[in-house]
Amino acid sequence: MPSHQGSLMRSVLVTGAASPLGQRLVRSLLADTRVQHVLAVDNVAAERALPFSHAGRLTYQPVDLRRARQVRELLFGPAKDLDVEVIVHLSEHIDGYGTGRAVHAQNVESLRSILALADRHPRIRRLVVKSHAVVYRVGLDLPVQVGEEHPLNLDPHAPQYVRDRVEADLTACARMGLIDCEIVVLRCAEVFAPGIGSQLFDYLDAPMALRTAGFDPMVNVASAEDTVDALELATHGSGEGVFNIPGFDTLPLSEAARAWGTPMVGMPEPLIRPLYALRHRFTGSDFAYGIHRDQMHFGLVLDGSRAARVLGYRPRNPVQWRHRRRTEPRLAPS
Repeated sequence: MPSHQGSLMRSVLVTGAASPLGQRLVRSLLADTRVQHVLAVDNVAAERALPFSHAGRLTYQPVDLRRARQVRELLFGPAKDLDVEVIVHLSEHIDGYGTGRAVHAQNVESLRSILALADRHPRIRRLVVKSHAVVYRVGLDLPVQVGEEHPLNLDPHAPQYVRDRVEADLTACARMGLIDCEIVVLRCAEVFAPGIGSQLFDYLDAPMALRTAGFDPMVNVASAEDTVDALELATHGSGEGVFNIPGFDTLPLSEAARAWGTPMVGMPEPLIRPLYALRHRFTGSDFAYGIHRDQMHFGLVLDGSRAARVLGYRPRNPVQWRHRRRTEPRLAPS
């Protein structure tokens, strides 16, 4: 497969650029001499979005990607003027309890608009979409270690958080090879960090974590550094496809709780969902048990061998656990 990794890229457009992960990616791209310019986009004011220096190589544009007209004006206005070649799509609604048309528009319809317009754009040649491990179906009859061919969670009764991410993932996959733009979908392990929308972080960053009695699933979590590295490798690569992006740390859920210093209590499963719903109601916490119910029983570990072979991605940065681990973190399968 050919590669553009050594060539100079005109410009990169990053959506969701004001998020913690988006800011990290923008900083990394600005430090990359192969990138001439970064066009950063989010739905917040400029002074709140990217408060760091950029030596004239950064343009910020406030855009509501839920509105197709604004997406068109972005791609055929600033993106065209700045010779944008690659879009990295990070924009999403991260609230685990978020529902409704506006949430769906941000999670799915914004990507649909970008895909439709990228097909007719004179310069855009590549679209990198950050997807999630949560799109995979988990069950007793399925392997814990999953490759890209693993079945997706198509349960119509799944929370909107899951349904939207599966729909966005499939929307991107359905256009591969059909439009004049390479599409790369990265199904990323959960980034265990504050402020990034991590359900597992919110679950463990609490006085106590509740676990279904008799279950201790394996979890795979990533650092923000590794996720940004995967996004950059996909940005500079060529060809298209779906890639699992595992994190460095693979460990039992109980060990993750010990590493973060959170007491874990096992209890009957029917009690856990209502207790976390009450926690959300009274404290505003974001962890929604329904999103990860199956993973909290059976576990899920991404097989990253394809990303290692094609993109050159291997997780190298362990999560910065609050308490020292008793054992060294294990590398996820690669």
